[in-house]
Amino acid sequence: MKTKEQIRLSTLSHGSGWACKIGPDDLAQVLGDLVQKNDERVIVGYDNSDDAAVVRLVDDKFIIQSVDFFTPIIDDPYMFGQIAAANALSDIYAMGGTPLFALNILGFPVNDFPKEIVSKILQGGADKANEAGISIVGGHSIDDKEPKYGLVVTGEVLKDNLIPNSGAKPGDSLLLTKPLGTGIISTGIKKESASSNSTTQAIESMIMLNELAGSILHKFSVNAATDVTGFGLLGHAIEMCKSSNVSFHINFKDLIFFSEVRELANEGFIPGGSKRNLSYANKFADFSDSPALICCINFSFSSELFFKESIKSSTSLLKSSIVVSSLTINSSRSDWP
Repeated sequence: MKTKEQIRLSTLSHGSGWACKIGPDDLAQVLGDLVQKNDERVIVGYDNSDDAAVVRLVDDKFIIQSVDFFTPIIDDPYMFGQIAAANALSDIYAMGGTPLFALNILGFPVNDFPKEIVSKILQGGADKANEAGISIVGGHSIDDKEPKYGLVVTGEVLKDNLIPNSGAKPGDSLLLTKPLGTGIISTGIKKESASSNSTTQAIESMIMLNELAGSILHKFSVNAATDVTGFGLLGHAIEMCKSSNVSFHINFKDLIFFSEVRELANEGFIPGGSKRNLSYANKFADFSDSPALICCINFSFSSELFFKESIKSSTSLLKSSIVVSSLTINSSRSDWP
């Protein structure tokens, strides 16, 4: 068994983090074959391509639940635990909800992995959950050759406060709350080619809870919201376009990326999952700049929450410190395939 000093977590999987996620095309084919019984209590199910499931508990009180886990993207086990927990919690915030409690999901090679590393991963998750004001009350673990960690998070939301990804309207402002490019940087980290500056920037962003962004959604006329994770900016934008029957016009120059993202992309540090995202995005998006396209379909962590809201409240919200980029929804469209 290797010592903890000899183990680089980011090298222990065939893909880093969300790069291991099943692509949107394959996922659509798998889910398309499922036959589900209609349940009138289900407000948002998997067929909505939204961030979490929503089920009516009683009257106008809804339960929100999401599960999120992935393989290591950095070598520090404690920080990996924090990143995974923050990412899972963001699904609840993105839908206007408040997290209540969580469960751990853990996989690691029992006989080849120092238990101290696993403890640090779990402690990172516990500390991030504590920061969010919730407890991790249990979980499930398996013996797995590739380490994985994440959370099942349960939250609550009132009917009038629920914000799905399907309410975007032409003329709405599109606001991103974190810079983009963590997937490309994480690939650079795995290959020991990302600078300490870009690594620090990305980690600080990935461990930051989207609690502030989620908490102010109800103060403005927000029509729709989502978080940008495994399918990249374009993948999640396409989901919102299709569910809202609108189209987006995204100016690459208006997007904010972490330092060195475009340079790393040009040098070939592209996550494997981004290639699947590219195949999917090419069906719906027109891009004249290939490097720009790669940057926009790379997966992200800790969910760069973005939302649309009416022009009436855009000015005051744009002054918020959580907003890093602002775009505009282009027009309505009803012919999405």
